[in-house]
Amino acid sequence: MSILRKPGILLAILVLAFTALAIVAPSLLAPYDPYDSVGTARLAPPSWEHLFGTDYLARDVFSRVIYGAQLSISAAGLAVVAGVTLGGIIGLVTGYVRGLVDAVVMRFVDVLIAIPGILLALIVVASLGFGPLSIALGVGLGTAGTFARVMRAQVLRVRSEEYVEAARTLGVRGGTILLRHVLPNAVRPIIAMAALELALAILAVSALSFLGFGAQPPAPEWGALVSSGRDFVAVAPWLSLLPGAVILAVVLSVNRIARYIGGER
Repeated sequence: MSILRKPGILLAILVLAFTALAIVAPSLLAPYDPYDSVGTARLAPPSWEHLFGTDYLARDVFSRVIYGAQLSISAAGLAVVAGVTLGGIIGLVTGYVRGLVDAVVMRFVDVLIAIPGILLALIVVASLGFGPLSIALGVGLGTAGTFARVMRAQVLRVRSEEYVEAARTLGVRGGTILLRHVLPNAVRPIIAMAALELALAILAVSALSFLGFGAQPPAPEWGALVSSGRDFVAVAPWLSLLPGAVILAVVLSVNRIARYIGGER
C-alpha cells in the first residue's frame, strides 16, 4: 500500500489513533486520577513515574492531558458539525434556488465571513455563558459562512450537469433532485474541508479555554491546562509546554490527514 511508504501519514494516524483512544477510554491510558493528587510531589519534573510531571496540586499532568482530550476534541468536533450543518444547508439551498434568495442570503454570509471567527465565538460565549458547549457553538458559527460558500459553489457546478437537467425535464421534484442528485455529488469537498476546519477548531477551542471561557477548573481542558501553567513557567515550564505540544501534535496530524483526504499526496 502506498500509504505505508509515507511516514508522515503513518505518524499522523498513530497520533490520532492514540487521541481517539484517549477520548473513548481515557482510563486505559491515564495512570492516575486526573483530579486527585498523587502524593506530595508538587511541581515534580517529567519522569518515568509522571511522564508530564505534576502540577502545583501534585496532580499527574499526563493523566489530565489524557482526560482533557475528551473535552477539547468533543467541543471542536461539535463546532465543525455545527458549522457544516448550518453552512451546508445555506449553501445547498441558495445554490440550487439562486435568484433573490441567493443574493440576499449570501450577503449575510459575506458579513459573517468578514467578522473574525474568534470575535464571533466570544460574542456567542458572552451571550450563552461560559462552557464547552458555548465555545463549540461560537466556533461553529464562525465557520458556517465558509462552508456555505464552498457548498454553494459545488451546488452551482452540479446543478448544471446533464443528469440533473434530465431529472428536472422528467418532472422530478426539486427536493428529490436536491437530496438525491445534487447533495451526494457536492459534498466531497465539504468533507475534506471539515477535516481541515477540525484542526482550526481545536486551536480555537483551546485558545478560548486558555482565556478562561471553557470548562471551569478543575476540568482538564487542554487550553486551560496551558493557562494554568503560566504562573509557573520559570520553575515548571512543562506545565504549559507539554500540553501545548500535545495540542500542536494533534492539530498537525489532523491537518496532514485532511490534506491527504483532499488529494494532496
